[in-house]
Amino acid sequence: MKKIMKRVIKEGSVRVDLLGGTIDLPPINLIIPDVVTLNLATSLKARVVIEEVEFKGVEIISEDYGTKNSYNSSDFSDKNLNGDFFGNLKFMALILKEVGVDSGVTISLTSGSPPGAGLGGSSAMGVTLMSALNDWKKIGMSREEMIKAVNALEGKMLNCGPAGYQDYYPALYGGVLALLPKARKIEVDQLYSEELKHVLEDGMTLVFSGENRLSGINNWEVYKRFFDKDKNVISGLTQIAKLSQETYLAIKNRNYQDICEFVVREGEARERLFPGIITDRMRKLVGDIRGDGISVGMKACGAGGGGCFLLVHEKKHRSKVIEHINTAYMKHLEFLVCSPISE
Repeated sequence: MKKIMKRVIKEGSVRVDLLGGTIDLPPINLIIPDVVTLNLATSLKARVVIEEVEFKGVEIISEDYGTKNSYNSSDFSDKNLNGDFFGNLKFMALILKEVGVDSGVTISLTSGSPPGAGLGGSSAMGVTLMSALNDWKKIGMSREEMIKAVNALEGKMLNCGPAGYQDYYPALYGGVLALLPKARKIEVDQLYSEELKHVLEDGMTLVFSGENRLSGINNWEVYKRFFDKDKNVISGLTQIAKLSQETYLAIKNRNYQDICEFVVREGEARERLFPGIITDRMRKLVGDIRGDGISVGMKACGAGGGGCFLLVHEKKHRSKVIEHINTAYMKHLEFLVCSPISE
């Protein structure tokens, strides 16, 4: 049994994207006017445990994959990191390499959300690992520096065009966030209030469809078509930006009564732009709920095409909505909106 000399534990929220996803791709975020991305930090948490041990190498334990892998220092070569040597752990290996950790640690990882859920679980895990390493090694990186580094590394790992930035912020900032892009940085406006927290928790139910995502939104295709001047893509993303800006202003003015309806309208605009974002099973669930006399709207989370989605309805109908979710062999993911995190 390895002797543990030091331990660091970090948790970071996975997010629910409310409005303004996809337009968090630079430089689209600066080209479309008045871009803002709105999301919230959930009580579903990525968790990282780093233990300093007498071990010549790195051991990575993934609770999600049910695996335990050991690596030598020499395994963290550019050849291995640029290839498939680390498999599903490549993103984490890139982060370890970036901060110079290749020996003497055991790292345990839990994503906090189902695989392929569309809640940014891998991004939350990556930035939470970076935050834990930052504390463990006393590197002194700011939250923005950590996010910038992890975003770059995830883009390298995915190797399919730019990676949006919204997924990292809830893990480090908590609360309800407006992300406002500027040339030099992303400004973070913390919108959290107890009243807004209850509006969002009472008005929305998070559902995991159990379906593997089929990449309803391919960021690279969106990116390419935007710069190929595809009028439908430009118009659709501009409409999403407009709805996001209207919602942001409503929250700033504490006009909370229509926030959940804005989320539904953004979901509808997104579906028109990306028809594959909503699956037949999702549509059937919504149809069955409406057939029971309940007014309900829907918005896909993340890339859609499976994974998670939001049902928007009155609080009094929640128990009946959950009955329909269970009947459809889907899973209700109960969550709370987390409080802001001070730096």
